[in-house]
Amino acid sequence: MADARLAREVIQPDEMLGRLVAFNTVSARSNKLLIDHVADYLAGHGIIAKTQISPDGAKADLIATIGPNEPGGVILSGHTDVVPVEGQDWQSDPFAMRAEAGRLYGRGTADMKGFLAVALALVPEILAAGLRRPLHLVLSYDEEVGCLGAPGLIKRFIRDFPNASAAIIGEPTNMKLANAHKGISAFETHITGKPAHSSNPDAGVSAISAAAELIGFLQSLAADFKARGGDARFTPPHATLSVGTMVGGNAINIIPENCTLGWECRSVTGDEADEALTRTETHCAETLLPAMRAHAPEAAIETTRLANVPPLRAGGANAAEELVRRLTGQNEAGVISFAAEAGLFQEAGIDAAICGPGSINQAHQANEYIEVAQLDACAAFLRKLAKWAAGA
Repeated sequence: MADARLAREVIQPDEMLGRLVAFNTVSARSNKLLIDHVADYLAGHGIIAKTQISPDGAKADLIATIGPNEPGGVILSGHTDVVPVEGQDWQSDPFAMRAEAGRLYGRGTADMKGFLAVALALVPEILAAGLRRPLHLVLSYDEEVGCLGAPGLIKRFIRDFPNASAAIIGEPTNMKLANAHKGISAFETHITGKPAHSSNPDAGVSAISAAAELIGFLQSLAADFKARGGDARFTPPHATLSVGTMVGGNAINIIPENCTLGWECRSVTGDEADEALTRTETHCAETLLPAMRAHAPEAAIETTRLANVPPLRAGGANAAEELVRRLTGQNEAGVISFAAEAGLFQEAGIDAAICGPGSINQAHQANEYIEVAQLDACAAFLRKLAKWAAGA
């Protein structure tokens, strides 16, 4: 049942942001309390939110429609999870928003609860506008760990809701239009060698040594992508490869039997990640494994793709881009070099663009903040969107 107090309140964007920040929705934790709060808030305004629990029961997403149940509406999309704060030098509690000198500090203020806070705070105004086209609030989970929640959420939207003409993803762009972002694929490669006493290394096969050779191969792939180039608008303009984690071995005096590498590919076209996987598996099968198995027939190398987020591609007609241009008057579109959920919407057949408050330079940092002026700019944009949806 909706909280009657929420139903009576008119909540300003900064206050709403403080409420959202107070929910610790680091990706390793549940976001269900935040989703329940949003659903209660919307119910207080007569909007029924449809939520779905994740397969493991730990997370939830939300879809809510403001306006008529008709096709041609616009999706306002954002993720509810945030990155960890451990090891960062915060000057105040990251989950208790602090206001100072025109800035609002707290984890997720910029990335990307600011956009969600403005959209939710403006619900009473949007309702009063008398929409002829619906606006759909779409809140996901696990974006920060590979956009794991969005694919199922998008499929559910397409199945259960009228066709939307556009999706606006409110990642922090300082309210500038972006019509492209890089894709990301995350991989884990597990290497099995043969243990032995370190006094006789030749009696074993070091999984860590094999991993070091594989890292060298990945670096050569990265150099190939750099030489190939890509899209000059991105920083860097080419696809990239990087190894982020390496775990292996049990003791200094044991030849390590196991080692696991975590690595990623950030793609421009979307094809580079498949190429990287194919070339890596070929190198392992034709070069690394034969040398390992000459001493240990049981040696193995297995690579698993953990996440695969397609890029948002520019070019051609894009209803979302055209709508943002119309409402903001911006003549140019930029790009963002980080991955986002926009590419998943595009892949599913829904035109997508990115435009949201705050700066990506503040995201994932200690003392993350968003400027109040950015919330105001976002509110002005969403008010224009509501007028457009009302037919004005």
